[in-house]
Amino acid sequence: MTIPNMHEAEPIPAAARAEIERLLQSGDLFRYTAPSDAPVAVLEREFAAFLGADYALAVSSCSAALFLSLKALGLPRDARVLIPGFTFAAVPSAVIHADCLPVLCEVGENYRIDLADFEAKLDNVEAVIISHMRGHTSDMDAIMALCDARGLPVIEDAAHSLGTTWAGRNIGTIGRIGCFSFQSYKLINAGEGGILVTDDADIVARAIIMSGAYEHNWQKHPVLQSAFAKWQNRLPLYNLRLSNLSAAVIRSQIAEVPRRVADGRRNHDLVADRLRASPYIDVPSKLPPEDRAPDSLQFNLVGMTDAQVYDFVAAAKAAGVSVQVFGHSADNARAFWNWQFVPDLPELPRTRAMLMRACDTRLPARLTPQDCDAVADALLNAADAVMTPPRAFGT
Repeated sequence: MTIPNMHEAEPIPAAARAEIERLLQSGDLFRYTAPSDAPVAVLEREFAAFLGADYALAVSSCSAALFLSLKALGLPRDARVLIPGFTFAAVPSAVIHADCLPVLCEVGENYRIDLADFEAKLDNVEAVIISHMRGHTSDMDAIMALCDARGLPVIEDAAHSLGTTWAGRNIGTIGRIGCFSFQSYKLINAGEGGILVTDDADIVARAIIMSGAYEHNWQKHPVLQSAFAKWQNRLPLYNLRLSNLSAAVIRSQIAEVPRRVADGRRNHDLVADRLRASPYIDVPSKLPPEDRAPDSLQFNLVGMTDAQVYDFVAAAKAAGVSVQVFGHSADNARAFWNWQFVPDLPELPRTRAMLMRACDTRLPARLTPQDCDAVADALLNAADAVMTPPRAFGT
C-alpha cells in the first residue's frame, strides 16, 4: 500500500473558522485591545486549567517561552544553565539570548539525560533546562531530587511533550516553569506559537511584563496585582506576544489533544513493537512512570557502518518513509557540534555516538494501523536489504 505523506498536518478544526472570521471582521487581532476575555487571554485560562497549572502566558514561540522563563528567574549575567546535549538548537540559543551560558551534559542511547554526568555538573550551575526531546522523559524524580537539594530552578522544555505524564503528573508542571510549542509539527499546530505555565505568581508577573504588557496592560491578566506593581517600568519589554488569530487556531485543538495522544501512542507502539523483532534496530523502552504522547518515532541502528546507515536511509525513502539520522544529516540543528555559537563547546562522546545511529521519522496520529504496518514493513525491509549479504550466483 502507498504510505501517506507523514509531514502533512491535520486540518484545523472547523470550530476555529467562525472565531477567525469574527476576528477578521472586527480587525481586533491584538491581545490587549479588549478589556477582558480576548482570545489569547481565554487560551491562557483554558490551557492552564487543562494542565492543572495556576498561570499560563501565551507567546510567539516555545523559544520565546524558554527565554522569558530564564529572564523571569532573575539570573545574573553569565549564569551557567545546564541543558542536555541532545535538544534543538533553540534551547542553547534561548540561554545565550538570556545572557547566560549553556553547560551541556551527556545523553544516553535511550535519548535521556545521563544522570551521572548531570549530577557531576550540577554544583557549578544556577539553573537547569530539561528538554523532553522528541517526547522522551528523563527520570524526573531523580532530576528534581538532585535540583531541589541544591535549590536549583528547573525549566521543562516540553515542546514535544504536551499530553505526556510522569507518574500521573502532566509534563511541564513538575519543574518551576514548563514551556510548550505550537509549531507546525507539534501536537497542537498553529504554525508558530508557544506558552509557558507556572504556579509562581512572581515569575509569571515578570514574564508577562517582559513579553510586552506595556504600561498597565498587565492588569488584564488574572495574577495578583501586587506581583506586577513592583515590576512596573523596571523590566525591559521584548514584545513576544501571541496574536488573537493564533489563539483561535490553538484553542480549537485543545479538545483534540486526548484523541491525538491516544492515536499517537497506538501508532508508535504498533510500529515500535514490530521493529524490535529486527536485530538491526533498537527502539529504547519508555521509563515505567512515563506515559508518552508521541507523534514521531526514534530508533537506533545496530551494527551498521556509516555507509550502511546511508544505504538504510535511501532504502527507506525509496519505500516511502523519510528518516533522518541526527548525526548524519548535514548541519542538523539537533547535533550539538553544530551549535558553534556556544562558547567553549564541549565534546560529548556518548551523545555523539548515540546521534550517529539515532533515527527519527514522523508518525502522526492521523495514520491508520494499516498505514503503520506499511511504515514498519518499509523500515524492516530497508534494514534487511542493507544487512543481508547478497547470495552468490547458483546457491
